[in-house]
Amino acid sequence: MTRNQPSTTDAPRTTPDQTPRLRLKPKACMSGYVDGAWWPHSDDLTTQLPDLLAVLSVRLGPIGRVVYNANEWDTPPRKVTIGGRTVRLGGFQYQPVHTLEVLGLSGNRIALLVVPPNTDPEEAHTALMAAAGPGNDSTVADLLASTARVGT
Repeated sequence: MTRNQPSTTDAPRTTPDQTPRLRLKPKACMSGYVDGAWWPHSDDLTTQLPDLLAVLSVRLGPIGRVVYNANEWDTPPRKVTIGGRTVRLGGFQYQPVHTLEVLGLSGNRIALLVVPPNTDPEEAHTALMAAAGPGNDSTVADLLASTARVGT
């Protein structure tokens, strides 16, 4: 048996600084209003995106754009550089509330339910799991409303 030796290369780190609280539907089950859910640690989109996009790029490939509801986030820049690539950010008032859309350069996209950062952990977990359930076709409002019933 050969022992594993630690790597001595200076390769850039590809793991997130802070593990995103994210659940996605299985790739074969992408249906419904959202493809999963994300529970950010804060409402500062600029600091939250790098770790989220690092994870989503595994499924989407290089990320080209992120679309979000402009009223739900602190004012982010119009673009960010992540992993050496420029990602355009688009804040729009017509983007459905509590959603974020991530578009890959390949044309693939993932729509996420965004669970507000200050949500109770048990309620957030319920929303994350429901949104990522195969075959789940609940609306964003229904998914968030179901979290309010957890403690009642």
